[in-house]
Amino acid sequence: MLQEGPFEYGRDGPKVIVAGVDGSETSLRAASYAWGLARRNGARLLLVHVVPLTSMSTLTPGGAAVLREASEEIVAELRAELERAAAVQPDEVRYELLVEQGDAYGVLSRVADEHRADAVIVGASQQAGHRLIGSVAVRLVRAGRWPVTVVP
Repeated sequence: MLQEGPFEYGRDGPKVIVAGVDGSETSLRAASYAWGLARRNGARLLLVHVVPLTSMSTLTPGGAAVLREASEEIVAELRAELERAAAVQPDEVRYELLVEQGDAYGVLSRVADEHRADAVIVGASQQAGHRLIGSVAVRLVRAGRWPVTVVP
C-alpha cells in the first residue's frame, strides 16, 4: 500500500546524470540539455569524454599522436565551456568531466552503473554506418538499465 504524502513538485527528477560528450554538435547539445536538467533538479552531472582505444592502437605512432592531440583539444574546449557556464551560475550545477579511454558504450555503461545514474544523455549519431551496426545510443537503450535520452 502506498503512503499518501504531500505532492512534491519537481522532486522526482534524476539526481545523477551521465552525459556522453565527444565534441560533435549533437553531443554538445546533449551536454547543454543535461546541464539544464541537472540545474533544474539539483542533480550531479557527470560529463564523460571517451577516447577510442582501438583507433589509437591501430595507427602509426604519428597518427596516434595526432589523435591524442585532437582529443586533448576537445577536452580543453569542453573544460573552458564548462567553466564559462559555471561562472554564469555559480553553485547551480555540481559537475565533473571524466576522460577515459575505451569503447564509448562500455565506458558510459560502467560510469552510469558505478555512479548509480538516474539518466544517461547522449547526442544522436551522425555516422551513416550506425544505421547498420547500431550507435552508442541504441546500445545504451537496449541495455535497459537507465532512462536514456538521445538529443538530435
